[in-house]
Amino acid sequence: MLSLQERLGQGDTILLDGATGTELQRRQIPTPLPLWSAAALINQPEAVRQIHLDYLAAGADILTANSFRTYRRTLARAGLGDRAQTLTYRAATLAIQARRDAGLRSSVLIAGSMSPLEDCYAPHLTPTQAECEVEHDEMARYLAAAGVDLILVETMNTIREAVAAASAAQRTGLPFMVSFVCGNNQRLLSGETLGEAVAALAPLDPLGLLVNCMSTPAVLSALQELRAVTDRPIGAYANVGHAQSDWGWDFTEDISAEAYGRHVRSWLAIGAQIVGGCCGTTPAHIAILADVIYDHAEVSNYRPVRNREFVLA
Repeated sequence: MLSLQERLGQGDTILLDGATGTELQRRQIPTPLPLWSAAALINQPEAVRQIHLDYLAAGADILTANSFRTYRRTLARAGLGDRAQTLTYRAATLAIQARRDAGLRSSVLIAGSMSPLEDCYAPHLTPTQAECEVEHDEMARYLAAAGVDLILVETMNTIREAVAAASAAQRTGLPFMVSFVCGNNQRLLSGETLGEAVAALAPLDPLGLLVNCMSTPAVLSALQELRAVTDRPIGAYANVGHAQSDWGWDFTEDISAEAYGRHVRSWLAIGAQIVGGCCGTTPAHIAILADVIYDHAEVSNYRPVRNREFVLA
C-alpha cells in the first residue's frame, strides 16, 4: 500500500471531511462560546462520533478530530483549562472509534486539528511568539499521544503563528499540512502574501498547503496564487455561508452541495489535490465531492479515490 505522501505524489486527489461545529449547530447541539464545538465533547460526544460516521459514509478519506477548540487557553475561559489533554484525547478517540466502527481501519486517516489560539478572523489578537510556541507545542504533543495519523494546522491568519504551529507539528514526527485563511485579495488576513507564507514554511516541509474558512467564490483565485508559488500539493475547503455576530451560523446563505461541487471542479482543474468542506458544509456536500473527484479521476487518468487504502510513510 502507498503512503499518503506517495498518493499525493502520483496525482491522487484526497477528500477531507466537512464542518463539525456548524454541523453540530445544524443538528441542534449547543455550541456555546468560548468552547464552541468542544462543548459537544463534554455534553454530547455521541453526536460528534455520529458526524464522523456520516462523513465516512459520504466518502471522506480523512477525518478531522474535533480538537479545534480544545487548547488550554480556550478551555481556561470556561474554567476547564486542566482538561485540555483529556478533551483533546477524547476528540481524537471519537474519530478513531468512528473509523473502527465503520470498518475502515486501513482506508481512512485521522487528522488532529490545530487552530489559531485566538479568533480565526482577528490576526491582531495573535499572542506573542513565545506563547504561540509553547501552546502549539502542547497541543501537538497531545494529538500525537492520542493516536492521530497526521496533523492539520488550519485557519492560520498570520505567518508567525503558522510557523509556530507547523514547527510543533513537525517535532511530533507526524505528517502535517498547513492551511491559511485569506481575504478576497488572496492574502492572509494579516495582510501577508501567500508567497511569503509558503517561503516561511518551506524549511519545515509540510505535506500540503491549503486555504480554508473563506467564502467559496474567493477560493479559486487564492488557489491560483498558491499554485504559482509552490510545487507542493495544494488544496482548499471553504465556507458555504457566513458567521453571525455571536458565531451562530446563517444557514439561509448556504451554497448547495451541487453548487459547491461545481466550484470544486474548478479547483481540481487547476491542480488542487486535497479538497473538503469548512463551515456550513455537511455530509451531503462531501458526498457530492466524492462523485466530483471520481469523475475527475476518470478524466485525468488518476487512480480513482474510492475504496483505497492508506499507510503512513
